Amino acid sequence: MNVAIVGASGAVGQEFLRVLEQQNFPVDTLRLFGSERSTGRTYTFRGNPYTVELLDASQPDLFAGIDIAFVSAGAGVSRAFAPQITAHGAVMIDNSSAFRMEPDVPLVVPEVNPQDAFNAPRGIIANPNCTTIQMVVALKPIADLSPIRRVHVATYQAASGAGAAAMDELRLQNRQMEAGEEPTVERFAHRLAYNVIPHIDVFMENDYTREEMKMHQETKKIMHAPDLQVSATCVRVPVMRAHSEAIWVETESPVTVEDARRAFSAAPGVVLMDSPAEMKYPMPKDMSDLDPVYVGRVRADLASPNGITFWCVSDQIKKGAALNAVQIAQLLLKSSS
Repeated sequence: MNVAIVGASGAVGQEFLRVLEQQNFPVDTLRLFGSERSTGRTYTFRGNPYTVELLDASQPDLFAGIDIAFVSAGAGVSRAFAPQITAHGAVMIDNSSAFRMEPDVPLVVPEVNPQDAFNAPRGIIANPNCTTIQMVVALKPIADLSPIRRVHVATYQAASGAGAAAMDELRLQNRQMEAGEEPTVERFAHRLAYNVIPHIDVFMENDYTREEMKMHQETKKIMHAPDLQVSATCVRVPVMRAHSEAIWVETESPVTVEDARRAFSAAPGVVLMDSPAEMKYPMPKDMSDLDPVYVGRVRADLASPNGITFWCVSDQIKKGAALNAVQIAQLLLKSSS
C-alpha cells in the first residue's frame, strides 16, 4: 500500500507511525505531510528517514498514487483538502470531526460496524471521537445480549486528548505548583494540575459541550440506533494519557452481571479486568500505550431494573485515534486481497 499521513508531526500523526509499525501494516511507500511549521522535519519509520512535505493546495496531483491517507490535522484542513486527497482514488481515513455526521460518510469502529467501511462513495471514512470509540466497543457486547435503550456516561479525559502541547502544559503546571509559582494556563479553560475541569470543547445552545454532543450523535450513527438515548458529561482530569469512562446502560430486557461479564470477556477489542476483592480494575496509569478497551467494576444499576453499569479505560491516542484508523485500513486491505 502507498500510504500518506497528513498532520504527521502531531500527537496522533506520530502515533500513526508507531501503530503502522506495530501492526506490521504493508507500506510500500510512505509520504508525510504537514504545515509550513512542520515541513522539513524528519521522522524514522522502519529504520528509514522520511521528511515532512508541505501540504500544498496549489498541487492538484500531490496525492496521486496514494492508496490510503490517514488525516489528523483538524477539521478545517480535512474539509479544505479532502477533494485533493481523494481526487486520484485514495481513501481518506479522517480523524477530525469534519465529516462524521454527514450521511454519505461512514463513521466506523471495526469491532462494532465494520460493514459500513465498504460504503464510502466520497472516498472518505470518518474516525469517531476518541470517547465515542472506546464506549461503543464496550457497548457492543451488551447490545448483542439485548437492544440498548439508554446510556449515561461520565468521562474522565486525559490531557493528551487536547494534544501534545496540552500534555506539556500539564507537566509545566505541576512544576510551577510545586515551586509555588502561578501556573501557566493556555491550553485549558482553567488550571488542570490538581484540578478537574467539567468542560471539554465549546458550550452549545443546550449547555452541553460539543464533546458531549459528539458522543450523543456519533453513538447513534455507529450503532445504527436512531432511537438510542445518550447523555454525556465530559470532564478533563490531570492524567497524562488514556481516557476513563463511567457508563450506565439500560437494556430492553434484563441483562445479568454474569451475562455481561461473559459477553465482555468474549468481545473483540475488550479485556475484562474485574476483581473487586483483589482491587483489580482498569486505571489509566496501566492502560497507556495498550490497544484494547479495558472494562471493570461491572455491576447491576441500583437505579434501573434493566440496568448495568461499568467502568472502562482505553488509550485515546491509540484505540481512540490512530489504531482505530489503521484497523479500518486493515479491513479495506483484507477485502481487496
